[in-house]
Amino acid sequence: MSEAPAGGQDSRPDQEPLAARGEPARPGGNEGGPSGGDAGPGTDAYDLYRRGMELLGRGSAAAAAQLLERAAAAEPQSRSVLEGLARAQFDAGRYEAAADNFRRIVEASPSDDYAQFGLGLALARTGDPRAAAEHLALAAAMAPDRRHYAEALRSVRATLRARTRASANSERPDSDA
Repeated sequence: MSEAPAGGQDSRPDQEPLAARGEPARPGGNEGGPSGGDAGPGTDAYDLYRRGMELLGRGSAAAAAQLLERAAAAEPQSRSVLEGLARAQFDAGRYEAAADNFRRIVEASPSDDYAQFGLGLALARTGDPRAAAEHLALAAAMAPDRRHYAEALRSVRATLRARTRASANSERPDSDA
């Protein structure tokens, strides 16, 4: 699976580089972004969020994750910040951390198809295709018009079938002996 959980509630043109890597930007509006708060000297959570999303849009996922972690510490209940952080962590190869943050969004809003999709992709990358398939199936059912959801689900299910076949083959006694 080469897809990244690109896009987000805050789809803007500065997120196009992510969309170009395999996923269309997520349609829909922003919930308003982080509301501010003190995240350090001279910076507020919104500024950290904005700068982090800018870096993410330019492909600097690790740097974006650092800023977004600070924004999340200042605004732990902000869905926009959590989603941006999870996306940055995923793009930086920090799949377990991304799964944890997508899971927080899913727990707060189980009908969020994008969070289900991101959680499914992150779980697949951590080596848990069975759990990944569950979340990807939910995302695909909630938004059947999003082909990339169904494609990711097919890929994970193919992995599960291949593992089942490999396991069945390894349990058979050799008939050549």
